[in-house]
Amino acid sequence: MKKLLQISLALATAFGAFSAQAQDVKAGERKIAMCIGCHGIVGYQASFPEIHKVPMISGQNAKYIVAALQAYAKGDRKHPTMHGIAASLTEQDMADVAAFYEQQAKLPAVPESVPAAPANVAELLTKGACVSCHGANFSKPIDPSYPKIAGQHADYLTVALKSYKTERNNNVGRSNGVMAGQVKQFSNAELKAIAKYISTLPSELATVPQPKFR
Repeated sequence: MKKLLQISLALATAFGAFSAQAQDVKAGERKIAMCIGCHGIVGYQASFPEIHKVPMISGQNAKYIVAALQAYAKGDRKHPTMHGIAASLTEQDMADVAAFYEQQAKLPAVPESVPAAPANVAELLTKGACVSCHGANFSKPIDPSYPKIAGQHADYLTVALKSYKTERNNNVGRSNGVMAGQVKQFSNAELKAIAKYISTLPSELATVPQPKFR
């Protein structure tokens, strides 16, 4: 238990501090023009660093969205397109955009208990101590700076997990020592199995269709 608490505290630090700026949902709605071309189209696929569906961010924790944007802006998360977008945003912009997306999806809360994982996947989840941060239902993380991941696209989750294993690459990778340590225990096939199970769970995340041009 002590080890799990240490992991949780380290992750809270690694994901970054949430902006103290006051959030403005209405302002955020006016600032998402660069987001909707990917995150506002159901089934939209990115091709970098490999083909995968872009993540669902409607209904995601605002604190996590800000932390992710800050990481892209600083280069802790390496992704040329996301870096360019995030680096163009002020702290206030990030807070407003995050507030808008947090409330955009109006889905029922995920139940505390979810369908059990297959035995082999359950063993992997235990080894990775996943529930210690993301919650037993993977939608109630212990801190809102951690993402809800239940129901997220399996191919995106796989790409995200593998990125923590990537080193010495100027365009791909995520700098997070705790996540890297957890993920490097697994083969890519095992990460794919974990992602596939998590993607099947009841979710509070969604893609809310938006026109590319408004």
